[in-house]
Amino acid sequence: MTQHTLFSRTAHAARSALRPGTGCRKQAKRPRLRLPRKPDYPRTGRRGWRRWVPSWRLVAGSLLMFIATLTTVVGIAYARTDIPKDLNAFATQQDTVYYWADGTPMARTGWVSRQEMPLSKIPDDVRWAVLAAENADFYSDHGISTQGITRALWRTVGDGDTQGGSTITQQYVKNVYLSQDQSFSRKFTEMLLAVKLDRHVSKDEILEEYLNTSWFGRGTYGLQRAAQAYYGKEVTQLNASEGAFLASLLKGASLYDPALNPRNHKRAVERWKWTLDRMVEIGKLSAAERARYTTFPEPKPPHKPNSTAGQDGYLVQLAESYAKRAGHISDARFDLGGYQIYTTFEKPRMTALTRAVKEARDTLDPKQRKADRHVRFGASSVAPDGRILAVYGGPDFERQAFNESNASTVPAGSAFTPFVYAAGLEHGISRTRNGPRTSVTPSTVYDGDDDIPVMTHEGPYWDRNGKMVKGQNDGDRSYGRISLHDAMAKAANSPFLQLGMDAGLKQVRSTAEASGLLPSSFGPPVPAFSMGNSTPSAIRMADAYSMFAARGVHTDPYSVRKVTRNGEPIRLDLPKAKRAVRSDVADEVTASLARPGGESGTALASPVAAKAGTTEDDTARWYVGYNRAASTAVVVYRMDLTKSLAPLPLKGLGGESAAGKKLSSQIWNTYTEAMTK
Repeated sequence: MTQHTLFSRTAHAARSALRPGTGCRKQAKRPRLRLPRKPDYPRTGRRGWRRWVPSWRLVAGSLLMFIATLTTVVGIAYARTDIPKDLNAFATQQDTVYYWADGTPMARTGWVSRQEMPLSKIPDDVRWAVLAAENADFYSDHGISTQGITRALWRTVGDGDTQGGSTITQQYVKNVYLSQDQSFSRKFTEMLLAVKLDRHVSKDEILEEYLNTSWFGRGTYGLQRAAQAYYGKEVTQLNASEGAFLASLLKGASLYDPALNPRNHKRAVERWKWTLDRMVEIGKLSAAERARYTTFPEPKPPHKPNSTAGQDGYLVQLAESYAKRAGHISDARFDLGGYQIYTTFEKPRMTALTRAVKEARDTLDPKQRKADRHVRFGASSVAPDGRILAVYGGPDFERQAFNESNASTVPAGSAFTPFVYAAGLEHGISRTRNGPRTSVTPSTVYDGDDDIPVMTHEGPYWDRNGKMVKGQNDGDRSYGRISLHDAMAKAANSPFLQLGMDAGLKQVRSTAEASGLLPSSFGPPVPAFSMGNSTPSAIRMADAYSMFAARGVHTDPYSVRKVTRNGEPIRLDLPKAKRAVRSDVADEVTASLARPGGESGTALASPVAAKAGTTEDDTARWYVGYNRAASTAVVVYRMDLTKSLAPLPLKGLGGESAAGKKLSSQIWNTYTEAMTK
């Protein structure tokens, strides 16, 4: 039976049931209409799992949309990324190097050990050793490497490691602009900056800064410091072999420094060989040159970092202060470092002076004698042209930063009288107020007795306490009538106390200032001014006496002769020589102070002039002497820095032995003997 016949019969039955008069007592229930099933046709679409696979048109469209979106995002990010104006702290900071007078390094200061070096001064072989090891395509790439980025992304996705794939430009960007944080965002920013930097900065500039900011281990940044740390030489003196080793350190100094362990040594040798071979491969080293480098250039063992311990700290302190002042360098700029400071300090003199003070200090016994506690020694040696040759600043700068050679804390005492004598000879005297001045000669006679009143134009001088001021000879000794020359030679003080009043304290002060003593150290203008109530430092005292050695010409003391920054000179306002007194005046003072030796009577190889100095309250003992080469001042005093800067009495020092009373002259003689030999 066909489908059509079935459908017709069903429809006919339905109509008969509904027609009236058919013999049915009830209306027949309307049958439910059922439509026939649609015929089955052959399937033409995808079946099974294939229905879930997108078509190639969809894939291509999605890929194009992703690329367009990515390009837009990167383009916007690139446009909004600016090259930072400020470099990070480690990229800009350098250390500062101090040199002895003979040009050898003395000390380094700064938070990092880094010194910039122009690319033009770095040998080509060394430069290409780094490029061969790190980025041979540096001069042709655009700041990033496609292969490197792919490798980095693969590591990031596969291993969670974001390292690798960096060009030299990227490494430089990371060193100077970004942190060392290992994150995808930092890597993305690094690549954008590298591309932009490559478009705006020359390749040579990038390479120069990279070589000056990279970490090479042993506390060093940059090739210059690395060359000094590993080979004890300047980068300009390196060859290709040494450069190849230093290049290996860029992969990690902790892995390639041979001094750390045998495994490092093996890695370093292998990397060194590979770098040299790579230089040949890229055409930057000939096979013949490569054949010469068969032995690994062993670096020297790590040395102890330079510090400012001992006396070096005092020297650095003096030199830094002077360099800033004479070079007009602000504190903020100086803290960036990069300076080479060539000092005037002579190492042999420093050694001799330090040893002389130590020998004197060893004679004291602070555990047994109270008077031997808190004893301090200030000493300085200055050339007639103002160069500070040596100082003794204290026992150790790292334990005591207070510089005893530069401290204006104790009075000069009778060591000041040569300036009174020079003032009298230079300016003459006036015995009456506003009266005519008469000349003074070395043979002019004064009263050398002790305890004689000091006379003014109005009569005896009375102090504020109503006490008459009298002569102050050491040991209350009287000399009677004595010439000024002999008074100076015999250390009679009374004549110079009176000479100061006759010449005028204003003239005495002027002469002392012209000789180099600072006005800030001057005491009040009373008769005691001539007896040294001023408080000059040992440096200033030695410099003022050097004026006599220079025959009346004075030059302010200075500790720095030259300053450069990364090889470029900094202009210094060095002191100029000025005449303080006439040459005949200076010669007479020298003649009156002539000594065959110090107070100990030790004969010295060259003529010297020297003067001891004591104070009325015995709080300072000086010894100042000079020859044609140098003027040296030594002061011994007591001071408890934990309580105050007030000097303590020296009574009982060294058990009050003869040696204890002459510690200052002992130091002076020991030092001068060592230098004359």
